[in-house]
Amino acid sequence: MTYLAAAYAVFWGVTFLYVFSIASRQRRLQREIDALKENLRDKSQ
Repeated sequence: MTYLAAAYAVFWGVTFLYVFSIASRQRRLQREIDALKENLRDKSQ
């Protein structure tokens, strides 16, 4: 039963790390999109 609890903890740890990684990438991509929009706005003027 100890192995089951350890596997459960590892599974959730990896899941949270994966979700955190995706959220971090999404924030970085959003900043890049905003910068590109600003760049396009500046060039169109």
